[in-house]
Amino acid sequence: MKGRTAVITGGGSGIGAAAARRFASQGAKVVLVGRRKDRLDAVAKEIGTTARAIACDVASSSAVEAMAREVGPCDVLVNNAGIAKSAPIAKTDDALWNEILAINLTGTFLCTRAFLPGMAERGWGRVINVASIAGKAGMQYTSAYCASKHGVVGLTRAVALECARKGVTVNAVCPGWVDSEMTDTSVANISGKTKMSEAEARAFLAGQSPQNRLMTPEEIAGLILWLCSDDAAGITAQAINVDGGQLQS
Repeated sequence: MKGRTAVITGGGSGIGAAAARRFASQGAKVVLVGRRKDRLDAVAKEIGTTARAIACDVASSSAVEAMAREVGPCDVLVNNAGIAKSAPIAKTDDALWNEILAINLTGTFLCTRAFLPGMAERGWGRVINVASIAGKAGMQYTSAYCASKHGVVGLTRAVALECARKGVTVNAVCPGWVDSEMTDTSVANISGKTKMSEAEARAFLAGQSPQNRLMTPEEIAGLILWLCSDDAAGITAQAINVDGGQLQS
């Protein structure tokens, strides 16, 4: 990755922060993008002079375009920014639906549209979209989230074919439950709506995997980094599960 520039959205915590550390350790210049500038700055400070932070709402076309101009040429794009909220379909109002689709799916589209042409022109690039196993299978009470992640998987496959002969690969990683802030929120939500304690709720989510554990941000980041290597040059249009065997597809 030496000499490469990697743009990572949602880089202030979890998978995004772990990916930023991995890329920086391999010599890449890292650009952390997200809405929480203080969190981005903290990760950038930890990494050092090869990292910088840019505040950007990925759901805003104008904000993404401005961010892309500030970044300049980009070799690797990791579309990681996302949110997860749950509600039965009858209680999923327009605001909730639009918020989840805007950040998870439209944000991935906007950032890809901003950086992909430059990659194609230079003849090398990697786009990694952080989807979810919810992008392959339905899960109750998460219709908006599932729809957004299914959309990310479909977008990945379509865009990968557009640039397959231009030296650019486009792939998705599909984590199961990850030991992250997003899962912490889900644990609190489950605990608040059931008789489970937070420890019991966490154990319940971990038990969804045959390995009986939550995935780690670091192992997701490791796959992301590998997909950007020369060894993975022939892998494109794929959506790879990292879930301990929960979804076999």
